[in-house]
Amino acid sequence: MIKNPYWGKDFFSFFSLFFQRLFTGEVFTGDLASDEVQMFVLMLIAAATSIVGTFLVLKKMTMLANSLSHTLLLGLVAAFIIIQPLSWEEGLNFSTLLIASLVAGLATTFLTDGLTRYLRVQEDASIGLVFTTLFALSIVLVTVFTKNVHLGIEAVMGNVDALHKEDLKLIFGIALGDLLVVSLFFKELKIVAFDPGLASSQGISPNFFNALLMILTAATSIGAFRAVGVLLVLAFLVGLPLTARLLTHRLHLLIPLAAGIGVLCSLVAVALSRHFLSVYQVPLSTAGLVTMTIALAYVISLSLSRCSGKGKTV
Repeated sequence: MIKNPYWGKDFFSFFSLFFQRLFTGEVFTGDLASDEVQMFVLMLIAAATSIVGTFLVLKKMTMLANSLSHTLLLGLVAAFIIIQPLSWEEGLNFSTLLIASLVAGLATTFLTDGLTRYLRVQEDASIGLVFTTLFALSIVLVTVFTKNVHLGIEAVMGNVDALHKEDLKLIFGIALGDLLVVSLFFKELKIVAFDPGLASSQGISPNFFNALLMILTAATSIGAFRAVGVLLVLAFLVGLPLTARLLTHRLHLLIPLAAGIGVLCSLVAVALSRHFLSVYQVPLSTAGLVTMTIALAYVISLSLSRCSGKGKTV
């Protein structure tokens, strides 16, 4: 990367420089500065999570998404424990972490569904059992086996400052994949979300599309964990669609609106992080700032919704 041109910039100077580089084409013709990588990665995470999270909110599956985002940590730790001793020279490959996390995500989904379907455990109870058990196991393994590495804190909270162009390519691919799948099955996902009974009568399998949605959620959470970890990604998955839902009743507008809010929050958060570091010499967590800006956006949207008298339905 080039020497960061945003060094020493305050909040408004940051935006001035960014839009100047954007309109002159420097962002596209030269190497991206670290702040720009952070912005674009967070923007793509916002887009990907908005696509998937909208249907999670509509189907009232946010608790399962919460469980999934936490238990992905088990895959990360398991990959480290099992594969790291075998990696004599190259160390632990990031692709391996992605595959292991996806396996953990699928295990979470199928265990939860199995408890509900075959053992007749209530859905919220099965989510609680799987979530607490697998996440507790993850924390124990992190405590015991990763004392001398950075896997623990970065996997849980993310590390935006460590992002590179490769992370940008990864989340772009995931966002594009989410968009293609949802575009292809938009009608089916919409019917399943609003009326599973009608979907079944038309030959559309709610179970298949629920599983497909969980796979997309797992893949999206995995792609986002380098930036925001396995915990704060929930703010993107749930917070953005809930915020947009306060402002529109139309499903075809809900997803782009949620993504747009996420893009704005990402811009503001990176600018605030640079501002505090430049002006006050205080390094703040960019991922934490994004989460706070999403919460602020929700409060503002709630106030606007109350003033305009809009309901909560989509």
